[in-house]
Amino acid sequence: MTLDYLIIGAGPAGLQLAALLERDGRDYLVLEAGTAPGTFFATYPRHRTLISINKVWTGSEDPEFNLRADWNSLLSDDPSLLFKHYSRRYFPQADDLVRYLADFASRLNLRIRYGTRVSRVAFGDGLFDVDGIAARRVVVATGVSELYVPPIPGAELAERYDTVSVRPEDFTNQRVLIIGKGNSAFETADALLETAAVIHVAGPHSIRLAWQTHYVGHLRAVNNNFLDTYQLKSQNAVLDGTVERIERRPGGGLRIDLRYARTVEQPRRLEYDRIIFATGFRFDASIFDDSARPRLAIDDRFPEQTSAFESVNVPGLYFAGTLTQQRDFKRSTNGFIHGFRYGVRALHRILALRHHGTPWPSSRVEASPEGIADAVIARVNRTSGLWQQFAVLADVVLADGSYLEEVPVAFLRDGGLGPDVFAFVTTLEYGPGHDTVDPFDITVPRIAENDAAAAHEAAYLHPVVRAYRGAEVVAEHHLAENLENHWDLPAVHREPLSRFVKGVLADA
Repeated sequence: MTLDYLIIGAGPAGLQLAALLERDGRDYLVLEAGTAPGTFFATYPRHRTLISINKVWTGSEDPEFNLRADWNSLLSDDPSLLFKHYSRRYFPQADDLVRYLADFASRLNLRIRYGTRVSRVAFGDGLFDVDGIAARRVVVATGVSELYVPPIPGAELAERYDTVSVRPEDFTNQRVLIIGKGNSAFETADALLETAAVIHVAGPHSIRLAWQTHYVGHLRAVNNNFLDTYQLKSQNAVLDGTVERIERRPGGGLRIDLRYARTVEQPRRLEYDRIIFATGFRFDASIFDDSARPRLAIDDRFPEQTSAFESVNVPGLYFAGTLTQQRDFKRSTNGFIHGFRYGVRALHRILALRHHGTPWPSSRVEASPEGIADAVIARVNRTSGLWQQFAVLADVVLADGSYLEEVPVAFLRDGGLGPDVFAFVTTLEYGPGHDTVDPFDITVPRIAENDAAAAHEAAYLHPVVRAYRGAEVVAEHHLAENLENHWDLPAVHREPLSRFVKGVLADA
């Protein structure tokens, strides 16, 4: 028997795709190494508090709008399968997510084969061979499961984020160096504040704060109490520099040579009782035979993909979930459940379009300037998909009034909906340079709220409507930013947009 789709991994992305394939009656199977779904979250984060928010109360009864503040739910037609029924905590516990994913798989009767670790993926004669299972297409949804360890001499002397003790008392009165400047590093540092004598966090690059960059993978406030102890001189420090060597210290412990990034002085020798690598994760490509080995990108941390989430060099090999952040690395949200759930839905629609002759789902709107403007305004004020996948996913209105939701912009530009499409394409976007300004610095001027004339200069999230002819943008219109993200004022938002659409149609 040959499957249409073989999904590797029953994490959130694998479950999301399986649920959509199951709903449509497709031929698929999920292979999962663990004994239950979401085994990554049975271990990570190590200190068990998620950084994905769970805002239960939004003041709205609109389920689409409410997904903007629900970063853990997968997409389904079952309202009982919303994460708010599993936790009311704003930053929930990882064990609640594990329980949720198990129920999601069970209630939707997803076809998953547990306890099946894939060891070899090969390709030949138009088919994939996955440990003896034949499939026309393979979707890899394994996430970034392999800890990245920098090539530092003596790295084997350090401990690793994935295996180091999570008992703070095991570090009592010790000097600890944590190498890495992401959330896993600061999560670890925060956990040791009450017991360690000295904690240093080191890395060659500056800390990027999520509240400034709007990238949720940068350092989150929930993990940065450590910065407070550093700035208030509590024997802790952030070191900007490169660890060039780790070696044993005579008499016990470890020492490093650190080359500072901010000065030209000689490397500094520092001594510690323990050193921990918390330097992030990467894609494990070891399961691929040479015939099916995907090309890698971004320091070999991710498989390189087309705008259809397909391997650039292995046709029929697709990717879902965290792996798809190669397409928007550190710019949007494909690396996280609240982003990739929409990316997976887009992948499902791409597969249906390519392999089953199913057009992209659409509705009809009045193909007039007023009708198109009204449809766009209504949608941007409630959409979660465009809100979460800012600048990556777009709603597309064709000239005949067909309204298509959540199309990847890059897929459209690559001709995924046809080579000569004429359409109005709506995204939510931050302005250029939004991540370079301290949002709490009141000496920095900002564009006035609801200033339609200056909307294109807005730094905060706001709708952008572009007219495309094929891959070319022929016109662009920005809707003015609004404090509560209500882009529906007649004179400020609706009427200028209607005039823009009318002008584009007149020139078409």
